[in-house]
Amino acid sequence: MTLDLMTRKQVAIAAVRKASAVCKGVQDRLISPETIEKKDKSPVTVADYASQAIICSMLADAFPDDVVVGEEDAAELRQDDQAHVRTAVMDQVQAVSDNCVDEQTVLSWIDLGGANADTDAYWTLDPIDGTKGFLRKEQYAVALALLEKGEVVLGILGCPNLNGGQLLVAIKGQGAEILPLWDSEETQGTPIKVSDITDTAAACFCESVESGHSDHSQSAQIAKLLNITKDSVRLDSQAKYATIAKGDAQIYLRLPTSETYREKIWDHAAGKLVVEEAGGTVTDVAGNPLNFTHGRKLEQNRGVIATCGPIHNKVVEVVQQVLKG
Repeated sequence: MTLDLMTRKQVAIAAVRKASAVCKGVQDRLISPETIEKKDKSPVTVADYASQAIICSMLADAFPDDVVVGEEDAAELRQDDQAHVRTAVMDQVQAVSDNCVDEQTVLSWIDLGGANADTDAYWTLDPIDGTKGFLRKEQYAVALALLEKGEVVLGILGCPNLNGGQLLVAIKGQGAEILPLWDSEETQGTPIKVSDITDTAAACFCESVESGHSDHSQSAQIAKLLNITKDSVRLDSQAKYATIAKGDAQIYLRLPTSETYREKIWDHAAGKLVVEEAGGTVTDVAGNPLNFTHGRKLEQNRGVIATCGPIHNKVVEVVQQVLKG
């Protein structure tokens, strides 16, 4: 199978833009101080399903034989007690659809994202990466990547709240670029490059807001050993990869929080390629390449380190020193 990457890039950009617009609308309209105080997760559930339905339907329409590997299917949404959520999802999808759609059609679109990662080529999708950031009305991303024979060959990050809305795109071997997320049909962007620093003392960390995703105390030890004095930039989702790719930070650490946890492929595929094509380096905490050939998780890797490149080996060395105690 020879993939037409340019056509897929154009369709994927349009799909991520449309899904991002729906997510942004839900975040703006349905999240309030009251929902935040009550820790009401229904807005992100609605946006998550709607985003997946939109992207899967557009990919299926353009490329009927392509499969999508994601976290969601519609099994839970079909339950009787989810009728109000189904209605809300329907409303969001219908609002951006050219034709009238029915409930079963939307549910079938969502189900398209439940494939297994057992074909030579497949898409992997996180319809809302960074759910807690979404619920805080902060950073999140719509992350879509295409893999072929274990290699990420196309990566797209829609970041609705990053600098007013940015879209980052990379094709393997062709560099990374940035485009407007809103009010645009452009599919060719401005090339981006990572920072050119070579001294870790000049670097800035980028890490998760949630300490459950990465060990902040170990990050502080690592920063000290690397002579980093700048405050860390903390933000949710693969927007961290975008920040590294644009040169706004130089080190992203996702340190293991347990011996058994393994990262999911859709949480890293798009961001990894964007950083690498911008000139950066992405490995696990031992310095090994991320291995996407073992299904829905990075079974052969622990944690993630992304850097601007020249400082990568030094960062891995210090991370290993701290992890080994």
